[in-house]
Amino acid sequence: MLSKSCIIKLISETPKKPGVYQYYNKEKQLLYVGKAKNLNNRVRSYFNKNNSPKTKVLVKQIFSVECIVVSTELDALLLENNLIKQYQPKYNVLLKDDKTYPWICITSEKFPRIFQTRKVEDKKNNYYGPYMSTWIVKILMDYISDMFYDNGWTPFSYVQRDLNNSSRMQYLSIINGVKKLLETDLKSLMRKLNNKMLYYSDRLDFERAQKIKEQIDLIKKHQTKSTIVSPKLDNIDVFSLQNDGKYAYINYLKILSGAVVQTHTLEMKKKLEESDENILQLAIVELRSRFKSNAKNIYCSHKIKNIWKNIKLSTPKIGAKKKLLDVSIKNAKYILLKNKKRRLLNSENSNVSKVLTSLKHELKLNNLPNHIECFDISNTQGFFSIGACVVFKKGRPAKKEYRFFNIKTVSGPDDFKSIEEVVYRRYLRLINEKNPLPDLIIIDGGKGQLNAAIKSLKKLSLFRKIKIIGIAKRLEEIFFEEDPIPLYLDKRSSSLKLIQHLRDEAHRFSLSQHRKKREKKLLNISLQKTRGIGPKTIEKIILNFGSIKNAKLAGIKKVGEVVGEVKAKKIFN
Repeated sequence: MLSKSCIIKLISETPKKPGVYQYYNKEKQLLYVGKAKNLNNRVRSYFNKNNSPKTKVLVKQIFSVECIVVSTELDALLLENNLIKQYQPKYNVLLKDDKTYPWICITSEKFPRIFQTRKVEDKKNNYYGPYMSTWIVKILMDYISDMFYDNGWTPFSYVQRDLNNSSRMQYLSIINGVKKLLETDLKSLMRKLNNKMLYYSDRLDFERAQKIKEQIDLIKKHQTKSTIVSPKLDNIDVFSLQNDGKYAYINYLKILSGAVVQTHTLEMKKKLEESDENILQLAIVELRSRFKSNAKNIYCSHKIKNIWKNIKLSTPKIGAKKKLLDVSIKNAKYILLKNKKRRLLNSENSNVSKVLTSLKHELKLNNLPNHIECFDISNTQGFFSIGACVVFKKGRPAKKEYRFFNIKTVSGPDDFKSIEEVVYRRYLRLINEKNPLPDLIIIDGGKGQLNAAIKSLKKLSLFRKIKIIGIAKRLEEIFFEEDPIPLYLDKRSSSLKLIQHLRDEAHRFSLSQHRKKREKKLLNISLQKTRGIGPKTIEKIILNFGSIKNAKLAGIKKVGEVVGEVKAKKIFN
């Protein structure tokens, strides 16, 4: 099973776009194919604790995830179906049969027939779809039937087929109307359904009106055309190239029988002054050979020299072909950005590792300080005292683990006792909850604050088990336990910069919490002095505005909406 850090990395690399995700195990075997409106949210959901036993078994085997980005949710649905049919992944059970999405077929006969089908077979016929459900097909077929009935055609008259010329022309005009409806114009159907809905609604038959509304919503959803499945396209290869200067990424889409059945992105390191056209030409040879493609048509993002016999190369500008090329370009860009982020992160991790190694050496630590905690106190002349603890993991802020403490045992401006209380409460809780202790503790302050923190560590029997230092602001002196002579680090030192970052972050966090506490308290005090304003009104003001300043800026009208006009006037007076 993947470690927590690997899971976080895997999720962070997943785009927040519609598409299809594919899970692979260590042996690069495809385990599962799924679709999502938001790939990042969907992949994240697999690693929740409350998943079903089946999902947990799948998650244990996941080693990597590959994503294919598409334009719409419908495209994601159709692509998922294509890939499941093609590869039959082990953990996909819903779509493993030979069924596919429904189409409406208009035959090429003298008197064309119209019927629902799940197979696109005869290329002479016209196919419309695919549709996400048979419900949409039923709505359309019912409306098409009405078009024939309205013109005097019944199933019986169709079977008899009066073959005189005028009847045939009338029949074909209806067929042309059906084709127009299915290709572009659903307005007439939408108008009819909308009128029906209003009719039932006026007669208070809301149940029927709701059913018609659901039909309208289904039709609206279908109006987004798919680029993943098109009966007009047959055996085609699509290639696109994106580069970031050092690397080129070539995306390949394989289309069979009008459906995308294969996608792959190849990374190639660029040689000096090597053109995109040359790289793409090489990549096409490699990918067609690898995936055993015999397609006679190739669509490319760049114009390249045709070195193949009996193969047509083109760069489409409009229509379904251009949309397919756009999908390919989108996926090449996604892989480019993902790998760029990964290299940048690896570079940053390498730099952080060097800084932590340097810090370990300069502070004479036994272990690498992967977990560091820093404490600071903020108050106004001893009032509204707040203690703050910020946490850094592997040289980076872990903001979810930041904690602040309302000082309970100290009255007046006593930073030493406040530090003593906060450090004691922090590590008593970590011990009780059996959470990991830090490798290094930093106290914002000089020798006095450091000694106060050491008192708490001694009470908890943690002294000398955790390295603790203090940093005095003025000269950036580093103080150690039981050592009167401070350490002065080079001002350009990366170690000092990391310590300063921790100290400044602790100060920022404690100060922000202190200000919130002070503003709430002052607001409470000032409102208590206002005649006719009770504790419940004060609570409403605090919850909605947070401070006197915010309430004043909101204006008497907004405050009146929360507490009533009379009380708002009293507060503002």
